[in-house]
Amino acid sequence: MTCTILASMQNTLLMIRSTKDGWKTYECLKNVNPSSVAFDPLKPDRAYCGTFDKGLWKSDDKGQCWEKTSLDIPDSQIMSLSVSPIKRGKEEFNKLLVGMEPSLIFMSIDGGKSWEKIDEFDKLPSSSTWSFPPRPWTHHVRWIEQDVNNEDNIFAAIEAGALIKSIDGGRSWIDKAKDGPYDSHTLRTHKKAPHRLYSAAGDGYFESLDCGNTWKRKVKGLGHNTYLYSIAVNNNDPQNIVVSASSNAWKSHAIQDSETFIYRRNSDEEGAGWIPSIDGLPGSKGTVISILESHPKNKDEFYCLNNKGIFFSVNSGESWKSLDIPWSKEYYLQHPWALALIE
Repeated sequence: MTCTILASMQNTLLMIRSTKDGWKTYECLKNVNPSSVAFDPLKPDRAYCGTFDKGLWKSDDKGQCWEKTSLDIPDSQIMSLSVSPIKRGKEEFNKLLVGMEPSLIFMSIDGGKSWEKIDEFDKLPSSSTWSFPPRPWTHHVRWIEQDVNNEDNIFAAIEAGALIKSIDGGRSWIDKAKDGPYDSHTLRTHKKAPHRLYSAAGDGYFESLDCGNTWKRKVKGLGHNTYLYSIAVNNNDPQNIVVSASSNAWKSHAIQDSETFIYRRNSDEEGAGWIPSIDGLPGSKGTVISILESHPKNKDEFYCLNNKGIFFSVNSGESWKSLDIPWSKEYYLQHPWALALIE
């Protein structure tokens, strides 16, 4: 295991680096309400952190030191970040997309020096129905997925109401598909599975094999735990998937009454279901919904962030171990929001 981890908790950002002497942890960006994090795979020292109410920050040492960028939009909050794995911009940076509340996207191709607003999707027919239940007067771009196989494909999850897409780099948008997920929280594409989409949504787990034109809901084995939040896919095996789940939003996010689970799946065969993944993870009660990531290069390796710590699996999610880092008592009372890794 060699990597640098950015873990966004409710009130602080943790930067965790593997060294020859073990894991080293740094607290960064205290009290800025970090909501999202991302690395630039083209320039791996560059990282970004979006905050709910204090703008966008950047780092050029993998997250130890931070500087505020020029993107600070009044009356808007940053909810999601996405750096393209393949679309190059200028000055050796990949294309950066920032999702906001209310729903719009800002794009930068020069590492955050200049910005272009993308908001054409607010004219889609479904837009009049978009609404985020805790703040029903508004909605936001919960997740942006830039396709790992096609630089023109962008998928945006609006919370709540639609999963929309662009096939021309964001210039125009296509509305949600019939029978598609209504409330996607996390969306993934995979380099070994072109056209395949994986959606962890409040209304279940969904898959598409044709870039989101049609969808299938696959919840066998989840029981009542069909409120899905995060998803990660083995970088070497598009059939090996882990998800975080609960019975409803309250059980997922309310620390005083949380009860959440991790499930895995290893097969696309007809009838294959989800299997609970519990070995080495904290008990479900009192655990806030987990954020999941796969290692960008090491096969079979997953990471899991929740209020109880950071956990890793090197056997496809069958068992987990706790990362050997200090874990403050205050973190047990904080909601985790984002997780990013770079080698």
